[in-house]
Amino acid sequence: MARHVRRSGIIGGTAVAVASLGVAGYLTFGQSGATSEAHAGTTEQAKPAPVDPSIVHASDRPGKSLNITIDDGPDPVWTPKVLATLKKYDVKATFCMIGPQAAAHPDLVKQVAAAGHKLCDHTISHNTGMDHQPEAYQSKQIADAQQMIEKAAGGPRVDYYRAPGGAFTPYSRKLAAERRMRPLGWNVDSKDFERPGTDAIVRTVRKELRNGPTVLFHDGGGDRSQTVAALDRLLPWMKQQGYGFGFPKR
Repeated sequence: MARHVRRSGIIGGTAVAVASLGVAGYLTFGQSGATSEAHAGTTEQAKPAPVDPSIVHASDRPGKSLNITIDDGPDPVWTPKVLATLKKYDVKATFCMIGPQAAAHPDLVKQVAAAGHKLCDHTISHNTGMDHQPEAYQSKQIADAQQMIEKAAGGPRVDYYRAPGGAFTPYSRKLAAERRMRPLGWNVDSKDFERPGTDAIVRTVRKELRNGPTVLFHDGGGDRSQTVAALDRLLPWMKQQGYGFGFPKR
């Protein structure tokens, strides 16, 4: 699996990357709702709300809130442990899944959805250089992964798209929004992917929480025992600090 490349514009507490990619140039996206015009007097069906193509960091929960996000799974060893830890503290999270991993472990995708967590498209191959690839490549990476995850889930839809390593492009954000997925960034990178030790992960998250609500962890890409241990310490501490837990805004 490709090594993660973190991009400061995505991590920062303000949506710097959004402005730099020219989001203002996009207005509304989404599938058109069906209308019934065959007979006079019929009522037009409500169209689905358009999905904003800008990169979201904010929480849908008012007040002091965090969005826990979990990347690179599902993994047959670590995803169940992460799910158990989240359940222990009654916390919901967003799982950004790799398409082939979801296809290989549909039982885990179903467990994630059944527990009330949200699903996120994290592409087919986790190519952190996706922003340098042709649009056709980006489209296949995003669309095929979405289809794999939703097929594995057996009903629940994928609500978000997170570019590998933050490698968003104007095209990939537009495409995700058209497919009804909100582009998802992060404010706090726990650095757990580097396996620096549980204490280091905990320190990093506590220090960086002031940057914003969306926190990045991993359940795939290798041994995630440090992540599980860090979550077991951080989640109750976050609650003690007065934080609640929500999902990224749609």
